[in-house]
Amino acid sequence: MNSATRKFIFHDLQTIEGYIDPPDALVFLSLLQRQNSDNLDGGIAEIGVFYGRSYYLFRKICGPDEKLLAIDLFDIGQTGDGASPQYGRFLDNGRRLGLAVDEALVVTGDSTRLSASEIKDKIGEVRFFSIDGGHMLPHIVADSRLAKDSLAPHGIIAFDDTFNPAWPEVTVGVADFLRENGAEFSAFCMTKYKTYVCRRDHHQFYYDTIANAADLTAFDHTETEFLGSKVARLHNPISRRMVYELMIRSGMSAFSERVYR
Repeated sequence: MNSATRKFIFHDLQTIEGYIDPPDALVFLSLLQRQNSDNLDGGIAEIGVFYGRSYYLFRKICGPDEKLLAIDLFDIGQTGDGASPQYGRFLDNGRRLGLAVDEALVVTGDSTRLSASEIKDKIGEVRFFSIDGGHMLPHIVADSRLAKDSLAPHGIIAFDDTFNPAWPEVTVGVADFLRENGAEFSAFCMTKYKTYVCRRDHHQFYYDTIANAADLTAFDHTETEFLGSKVARLHNPISRRMVYELMIRSGMSAFSERVYR
């Protein structure tokens, strides 16, 4: 990873309120760069934008010409006249960072009412689909089906908040998806917050990508088993997380990336 991208992940990205932390940002980077190097093209779709932290990560990694679909209710703080402060902050973050938003590819609404054909009409088949929308079982069922039906053959689905005790139905939904579609899909990587899934015929390819990624060497790699597939589990020790958080809170974010070397 070049120094500008590293600075963005560890400094600029942290100025946006949101939930993707450096370990998963580095996983996103490693997977997207491998797809780029092997000419595995397609659009990128994200359910659950919040204020744009992961959206602008995608934009930084993939460049201004990538077709990037953002799907969110954008109803946080919504006023009686329908104005959306959340959407305004999302756009403001892009202006501040010098990263453009293609507003024609922003869907304001309920992801469970979208169809795969609508997504493919906008961005083609999807090479990376991030699911971080509604966290109840009906949402996970609908969003995982949407991702499955719009995914490119080499596509990846990233499920957020799997195994988070605050959102137990996410775990149920992801497990159900993998059981019901086990002949076609399998998990290949897990972090503290996310589970990464692909089609079985690309499982070894992405498993090896995680195992050999230069930007992931700071993490402990453990092979585990999940619903019949080997999974690379990336462990980020609590000692490192504490040092990183201390540096961020002390105004030393410009140097915090050294914790992950």
